[in-house]
Amino acid sequence: MPYPTYLLLGLLLGGPLLFSHGSYGQIVLTQSPDYVSVSPGETANINCKSSRSLTESWGTNSLAWYQQKSGQAPKLLIYEASTRHTGTPERISGSGSGTDFTLTISRMEAEDAGDYYCMQGYDTPLTQ
Repeated sequence: MPYPTYLLLGLLLGGPLLFSHGSYGQIVLTQSPDYVSVSPGETANINCKSSRSLTESWGTNSLAWYQQKSGQAPKLLIYEASTRHTGTPERISGSGSGTDFTLTISRMEAEDAGDYYCMQGYDTPLTQ
C-alpha cells in the first residue's frame, strides 16, 4: 500500500462539473475541498454546492454521490442526497438539501481511498 500512514481521498480535479439545464442555464456543481487526507478511523467530509436548488417539487433532492477507484467504473454510493445505495456501508452517509450537500465517511478504512464526486439528476439530459 503506497500510503501506509494516511488514507487519501482525492476529488476529481479540473474545475466544477457542468450540466445543461435548458433555458435556465447550466447547473454548476462545485466540490470542496479538492483533496482530503485522513488517518484510519477518522471522519472525512466532502461538500458539494450547486448553483441552483436541486430539490424537486415533490421534496426529494436530485443529488448523488459516487466513488471511483483507479481503473474502475464509478460506483453509486448515495442517491436522493441521503439514501444509501445497496451495499453502501452505514458509516457512509449523505446530507443536505437545496444547494448544499455533504458526503460523510466515518471510521475511515483503506477501502475508502479513491475519487469521490457528486452528480445532479435534476435536469435531463445530463451532460458533463
